[in-house]
Amino acid sequence: MNFSEDIGNCANLVRRGDYDRFLAIMSAPIKKRGALFIIFAFNLEVVRAPWVTKEPMISEMRLQWWLDSINEIYEGNIVKKHEVISPLAKLIKDQDLPKDLFINLINARRWDIYKKPHEHAFAFDDYIMATSGNLMALACLAIGMPISDLNSAKEYGYGDGVARLFVAIPILEENNRYPLVNGTENAVSSLAKTALNKMNNTKFSDNSAACALRLAWLSKGVLNKVNHNPKCVLNGDLYPSEFMKKLILLSKVILRTF
Repeated sequence: MNFSEDIGNCANLVRRGDYDRFLAIMSAPIKKRGALFIIFAFNLEVVRAPWVTKEPMISEMRLQWWLDSINEIYEGNIVKKHEVISPLAKLIKDQDLPKDLFINLINARRWDIYKKPHEHAFAFDDYIMATSGNLMALACLAIGMPISDLNSAKEYGYGDGVARLFVAIPILEENNRYPLVNGTENAVSSLAKTALNKMNNTKFSDNSAACALRLAWLSKGVLNKVNHNPKCVLNGDLYPSEFMKKLILLSKVILRTF
């Protein structure tokens, strides 16, 4: 299997499992799509690991497999032939991606295996930053963002992560998962405002990461909606229609914004 075939496989994984991000990646210049498909295919596989079984031990083993695979890449060992690991190994080498971003992201997903709530707000923030923050940082670095903008990418990703969590809350609660430390209306509104401020106030040294940041194109709208009406989180109706999603994305592409 060659590298282009691997990218095609990653693209298909994202298309089937994360269609909104697939659309956003397809709006990027062709030369940047491959790296983004690889990063988000990796994320999709890690996100799924805790949910494919009700047996915690099996979920732990799945996440450990990804940890072992990442360690093998950085240790220079022979890399497993795998539709995501194989192209990821090349991307890591080509772009010199930081190992700790991958390791911390995978480890944070252990929380998804169990039904215990976050102990406090700091634990919640750490989880969002380790998952969504690190994911956005990896995506941005993979397409050429300077390492000096690493913290900015993490902050932007934090806002995206909070928005996606709000969208997922009805499904999570159906499965007896309660990710919010404080579910009162004031606390939810405050969290949305904090996340929105992070996204609005984050600065980057150049526009090299715009295509990756655009994958959060719906999140500011979600956060603004929750800030003004926190009750809407439970309705499961935070995203606009499919037509409006595409229209918003198109406008950002035309205006070269994120």
